[in-house]
Amino acid sequence: MTTADQIKALLTSHAEGDSAQFYSIAMQIAAAEARMGRGKLAEELRALIDKAKAQHPASTAPIPLNRPRGELADLLSVSYPKTKIADMVLGPVATTKLARVIREHKSIRPIRNHGLAPRRKLLLVGKPGTGKTLAASALSGELGLPLFVVHLDALISKFMGATGAKLRLVFDAIAQTRAVYLSMSLTVSVRNAD
Repeated sequence: MTTADQIKALLTSHAEGDSAQFYSIAMQIAAAEARMGRGKLAEELRALIDKAKAQHPASTAPIPLNRPRGELADLLSVSYPKTKIADMVLGPVATTKLARVIREHKSIRPIRNHGLAPRRKLLLVGKPGTGKTLAASALSGELGLPLFVVHLDALISKFMGATGAKLRLVFDAIAQTRAVYLSMSLTVSVRNAD
């Protein structure tokens, strides 16, 4: 019998657009039905899964997205970088950390099978010109995902409600599209009067 956890995992993988995980869970359900002596149902499920895979083959290339429209056009910009980690000059620590994130996302199925999830957030810190944007581009290129840049200067308004509404638009867009998102923070410096 299908468990509630399997149904939740099935819906979560569908919502995240992770077809490999979706098919894996569906096959687990079919196998559980076979173990319960429901061979005919198990075969029907397997046939449906095979048919779905044939109709919707998994692609490693990102699906081209339209440019953000409306208010989102001022808040987000999208690109499809071809940059790779090998194109960058990095120290050993940075290389190891970026390679680890890429490896986690490329082997998402085994990680999820152990009840874990790959890293979803990185904090890139440094002065202008140190390669934060290039690192995000390389992650995007390595994973075959679009790169969305969030423009904070267009997000912040003197009206609190307007800023909140714009922020909601950005979070809604993030929830709908698997991609690398780079938020460019505003730098504020304070000088003491001497």
